Amino acid sequence: MGTVRRAYLAALGAEISGLSLAFVLGLLAAVLSALGTNLSFLFKQRGALAAPDVDARHLLHSAVELFRSKWWTIGWTIAVAAFLAHVAALSLLPLSLAQAVLSGGFVLLAVLAERYFGFSLGRRQWVGVSLVAGALALLGVTGHTRAGGSANYSIAAMILFEGAAVCLGLLLVFSGRFDRARLQRGVLLGAAAGLGFGVSDVAIKAISGDVVAGLPWVALALSAAVFSFFASARSLQVGEGVAVIAVTSVAANMSTILAGVLVFSDPMGRDALEVIARTAGFVLVLAGAALMPAPVRAGDAVTEDAAVAAEAAPTAG
Repeated sequence: MGTVRRAYLAALGAEISGLSLAFVLGLLAAVLSALGTNLSFLFKQRGALAAPDVDARHLLHSAVELFRSKWWTIGWTIAVAAFLAHVAALSLLPLSLAQAVLSGGFVLLAVLAERYFGFSLGRRQWVGVSLVAGALALLGVTGHTRAGGSANYSIAAMILFEGAAVCLGLLLVFSGRFDRARLQRGVLLGAAAGLGFGVSDVAIKAISGDVVAGLPWVALALSAAVFSFFASARSLQVGEGVAVIAVTSVAANMSTILAGVLVFSDPMGRDALEVIARTAGFVLVLAGAALMPAPVRAGDAVTEDAAVAAEAAPTAG
């Protein structure tokens, strides 16, 4: 009897030890993913500034020039490693816990940017970063998928959502033609890139449910990914780094979360309290993102317009 008991306790101890190891590895993977994702953006921002301007008329040449930049290539290599760590974290941790840790990466973004990449964040931006991190963590903790977590979706809802996201992204791109918006064109391009990443992720989710039925979304997923690649690179060239990176991530996260609810029928919550908490989370994310860009003043617009006019004027003599 004593031998059986000892064997049972040994097996139980091994099981607990295994679970603890998986939990620790999952937490480590989530932290590494959050760290790597933001490091990759910061390196890509440095690489984008070192590369020639992205030219919409010569996209292939622009892509080659970007990858000729050492920092851009390093950034993309880190991004791949961060993605693998992200997958590991989701497989080893409860989804809510993994999402909460990954959302904390926004705070890591601010710390890394100030300490190692020469950025200087004001109080307004620190508040925005912290607000977004906390709100995304709240959305992750209160998020629930349906039993089975299927990729079934409404075709009508899919068309409406993806169409609206594409139209909004294009509107953000072309809004740079307006004087007031031109001062924040980096942030606007970053938001457009984030929406493109979201559109691509939603299309991939639809394809994963039924490859044959999802084939029409393959072209959309690829097109959105290519668009986001160039829009993100250009946004990092013309915008303030931390604000652009934060807004890009917010747009990507928010669009995929909303698609889960609107397209794939993920519940907003199991009770009224969770619905209220998630609604508050959406509002707080938007409020935090709005705090990230530096405020635009009328004097700045006048200065920008004067600079543009000076560049366009012919040289005297």
